[in-house]
Amino acid sequence: MKSSNIDKAIFWPALAIVAILTIPIFLNPKQGTAALGKIHHVITESLGSVYLWAVIAAVVFLLWLAFSKYGNVKFGDPDTKPEFSTPSWLAMLFTAGIGASITYWCGIEWAYYYTAPPFGAEAKSMQAIDWAATYGLFHWGFSAWALYCLPALPIAYNLYVRKKPSVQLSAACEGVLKKGADSWLGKAIDVFFIFGLIGGMGAAFGLGLPLISEAVAALFGMTRSITLDIILIIILTLIFCISAYFGLKKGLKRLANMNMYLFLALSVFVLLAGPTLFIISRFTDSVGVLLQNFFRMSFYTDSVAKSGFPEAWTIFYWAWWFTCAPYMGIFVAKISKGRTIKQIILAECIGGTIGCWVAFAIFGNTGLYMELNKIVPVSDILETKGAEAAIISIYQGLPMSGIALLAISIITLIFLSATLDSSSYTLANVASRKVSLDEEPARWHKLVWALAIEVVAFSMMFSGGLHALQSVVVITSVPLVLIMAMSAISLVRWLKEDEEKNRVHISDIGATNNGHVERLTS
Repeated sequence: MKSSNIDKAIFWPALAIVAILTIPIFLNPKQGTAALGKIHHVITESLGSVYLWAVIAAVVFLLWLAFSKYGNVKFGDPDTKPEFSTPSWLAMLFTAGIGASITYWCGIEWAYYYTAPPFGAEAKSMQAIDWAATYGLFHWGFSAWALYCLPALPIAYNLYVRKKPSVQLSAACEGVLKKGADSWLGKAIDVFFIFGLIGGMGAAFGLGLPLISEAVAALFGMTRSITLDIILIIILTLIFCISAYFGLKKGLKRLANMNMYLFLALSVFVLLAGPTLFIISRFTDSVGVLLQNFFRMSFYTDSVAKSGFPEAWTIFYWAWWFTCAPYMGIFVAKISKGRTIKQIILAECIGGTIGCWVAFAIFGNTGLYMELNKIVPVSDILETKGAEAAIISIYQGLPMSGIALLAISIITLIFLSATLDSSSYTLANVASRKVSLDEEPARWHKLVWALAIEVVAFSMMFSGGLHALQSVVVITSVPLVLIMAMSAISLVRWLKEDEEKNRVHISDIGATNNGHVERLTS
């Protein structure tokens, strides 16, 4: 892809917005973070219910679509075969979609709920324990993956069925915007998408990098410092460059496969070396609590007590998924040629949920066990030293803690590298005029966006940690709620129009000569 293929109307405004966001934070961290916090508060107070309803709408829409006659619509021609094996495809979905955030939150999220539980429960009570072990499954479960899945479908449909050579989010809204998708409005949608993605990915990096730094410092008996953070950023960038050089099919695919094996190995080790029976029993309880309270948790606004729990957690998480969902949609579309609508929905909403649940069940309940049995005072460490130190203390409480620390450092580093590769790949595609089905963006173009993500992450780490990350995520998510709704409406309109014009033949008899439908069992 040559530099002449860069869409300057998207490329330069997006980079300018990144500069406007980060420079004031670097120059005046306190005031910059305070300003972000005020905007964050206004948005969550006034639009919190909108996020809750939007997520439920996405879940209901995908359930209908998967099990309707359109579920068997295939992305490609009737004889198109998937480009990646199912295990590699699932590994890439999970690694790119969740990344290093899972290694951070699965170990410590329960502690926040244990010390400040929802629904008026008393801190560190039996009720608090139930919510502590359950809310992570909720925030990283079906609802989250439904948002990830939603934009993938119209983007893939436009690319492989309607044969439009564009993976831009504006093209996925063409069914609603019509010619407006090619106007300034379409450019604005793509700029908002880039802005949101860089904010969302910056948050993921702002969480992952300190965790690696803390783990390396504990492993080698060092003190965490800015120098160590910079060294790790350089290593991360080098891994990204190697992966980017080999491309999507060789570089990112290998990173994803390798990291899935490492993550599974660490999970098995912690399950067996940790409190195995407690992990299994507590997870079983948590699934029951979640099923009993799913709708209560989904619509919880705390409008009377105003504890701030929904704004700080559920609405923040839904906003985070909204910022990352279009990127995930574009990436999933590029790797899902030959798959059906139902396959993508089930792979993301069930496969992704299971992966997250396993992580929260094993790592989260191990930390909870150590807290309850006074093996490691996790909640006290969280309050006095911060989340990263609390997470590392859990691994230090395990047998052969050195191996566990080394493993979590490598896994988080590879997760970040894979996420950096896939997100920069997506950003470079969006900021380009036309992209053929088999074409990859120029390496230098991917590097520009990778550096932009790292700059945003470093600025937030430098300024205000978790609160700054949450503010940026919420602010960047606002326009994406409406944009994703437009993309879903576009998909339904295309499906109905193409069925009427016989461009897509809906049948129960597998793939036909006229259409793009196959049975999942064929």
